[in-house]
Amino acid sequence: MAHHTVSGCNMQVGDLLGSGTISGKEKDSRGSLLELTWNMTETLTLSNGESRYFIEDGDGIVMRGYAQKDEVRVGFGEVRGKILPANDFHY
Repeated sequence: MAHHTVSGCNMQVGDLLGSGTISGKEKDSRGSLLELTWNMTETLTLSNGESRYFIEDGDGIVMRGYAQKDEVRVGFGEVRGKILPANDFHY
């Protein structure tokens, strides 16, 4: 967000942000949708049986985060949103 706004570009309602991922070498440690679909060579199967490569209109997004060192953990809370079709979005 700092990189986005430092040049004077204001955040707007509806802006979609994502975080970088820290993935490991194992398949179950992949983090981003691009990694989870292995650059669109593998579909991601959702719990309802649908397959995806990308987020779609109507999808819900939840971001959570925390930092931890030893026994100290600081949480950043949770942000939830829903992807709306461009023609349904109103400021």
